[in-house]
Amino acid sequence: MLFTIQVNNKKIKAEKGETILSALNRNGIIIPTLCRMKEFTPTGACRMCVVEVEGRERLVTACSQPVEEWMKIKTHSPRVITARKTIVELLLSNHPDDCLYCDKNLKCELQRLSEELNIRERRIRAKKIRPRLDQSSPAIVRELSKCILCGRCVRVCEEIITSTSLDFINKGSQIHVGPAMDRDFNFSSCIHCGQCVLVCPTGALHEKHNINEVQDYLNNHELLKVIQYTPLVASSLAEELGIRYNKEFDRVLNSILRKIGFEKVFTTGTGTDICITEIANQLKEKIDKKEDTPLYISACPAWVKYAEQFMPEILPQFSTVKSPQQITGILIKTLVAEQAGVKPEKIYSVSATPCMAMKFEARRDGMMRKGISDVDSVMTVRELARLIRLYGIDVSNIEPEPVDEPISGLTSAAALAEVSGGMAEAVIRLLFFMIYNKEADRQLFKKLRSGGSFREASIKFDDAVVNIAVVDGLTGLDKLRSSQAAGKKYDLVEVMTCPGGCVNGAGLPFSALKDEKKSRAKMIYHTDETDALNLPCKSPVLMNLYDKLIKENSEISDKKIFYTHFEKRNVLL
Repeated sequence: MLFTIQVNNKKIKAEKGETILSALNRNGIIIPTLCRMKEFTPTGACRMCVVEVEGRERLVTACSQPVEEWMKIKTHSPRVITARKTIVELLLSNHPDDCLYCDKNLKCELQRLSEELNIRERRIRAKKIRPRLDQSSPAIVRELSKCILCGRCVRVCEEIITSTSLDFINKGSQIHVGPAMDRDFNFSSCIHCGQCVLVCPTGALHEKHNINEVQDYLNNHELLKVIQYTPLVASSLAEELGIRYNKEFDRVLNSILRKIGFEKVFTTGTGTDICITEIANQLKEKIDKKEDTPLYISACPAWVKYAEQFMPEILPQFSTVKSPQQITGILIKTLVAEQAGVKPEKIYSVSATPCMAMKFEARRDGMMRKGISDVDSVMTVRELARLIRLYGIDVSNIEPEPVDEPISGLTSAAALAEVSGGMAEAVIRLLFFMIYNKEADRQLFKKLRSGGSFREASIKFDDAVVNIAVVDGLTGLDKLRSSQAAGKKYDLVEVMTCPGGCVNGAGLPFSALKDEKKSRAKMIYHTDETDALNLPCKSPVLMNLYDKLIKENSEISDKKIFYTHFEKRNVLL
């Protein structure tokens, strides 16, 4: 039901049951917030969204107060502005003054609010928070002195990721956010997904940078410098660099990377196609043996760590195929090393990815051979953009170049794997083609592309029905468990930690606009519909790898090197 309220002496329409903030935003009136996140129940903790309501003695938090028909609201009265300004000044009173060196400089919400409220001097002084830098995680850095206690990271970790790695510790002036017992990240249940980094308004949480390490190795002339990047990197990099993306930018990116100093440039999409193929073979074998246990896809490293910590009983049902990043890394350290005539230890291999958990994955025990890591260093899209700016590359004035052989091609199925449910769909489509030598009807997979944290579909084969489950964000695990407890059997289960999949990975550009995240998925689906190479079995690059190059290389001819193992991981705290 719509009714009229008065805001700043003008009448606007409001809907019964919505909050004041929702009504204001819908009518084009923006007021600042800090603790608020759209998908979460409002708490009003930060008080930044206060407004003045006629008849109320105290200011009201717009994010949590339901709108009522009688209300007359002032959103930017002198009293409201003073209150907001005081809140920011209190936050700044013990905040470090190192904005120029901060990871969130120019993208910090506290910095933006200070500028909007015209705060130009420190009127309130308090004792500075003792600097404490936690760099124990391979993916995330925590700077306690920059935390403003908004609670966003705590809520995301508990309500979306469900690993509950962070919480408020102590009380009063001693309160702060940290892992259990105030220990470092490496003692906690953190799965390195980085979703806390995406929602942190300041630089209290940020990715662990590998830029300096990459720079050092780029200047080492004794090494062969190699980089791989996932299908989503080019478009998201264009977004971070502020330029319009088109398909030609993928080839431009190859030129950019060579100008920086990388001698070989490959696409992780080739590794994705191999991953899809190997999982399809595993699934076919399972169906032929009529096994009634599900096959869990293990391409998401954050999900793998979560399962190792909290669900070790399902590890025997995991696909042991390595992730696309690690498969590509293996090809670089074997095939590329052989073709270039260099030893694997003389190759410095970098991966550019939208996923922060892959920084952790590259350091797992099962991701190395003879003491040599499959991948030496992992960079997020944001890090890669900084590296490009550092080297002064004019991205608008570069001739496009192809990627290097033999890891030079990808199908639309590889790009589809960046979206939640895409890897499962690609595996089933390939399996269908392997059995019937024709493509499956796309309408069969429509349910896997719908919204929700849990989706399922059934695909009929001649003498069997393949049941697929997709868990989109770890909150969907409860629905999966409930369905299994009710007797439903699944043959293939895909779990993505980041809601929406890699299109919402923590290594992508900071963006609060939901439409931008949706556009990434739409672009991938459009590519899948229009690309002629939509299955790994149609890829000339993959056929050449499987039929010739892999067979001729003794180190990977049996393909065991594409597989790994998983085991129970004890959480210390």
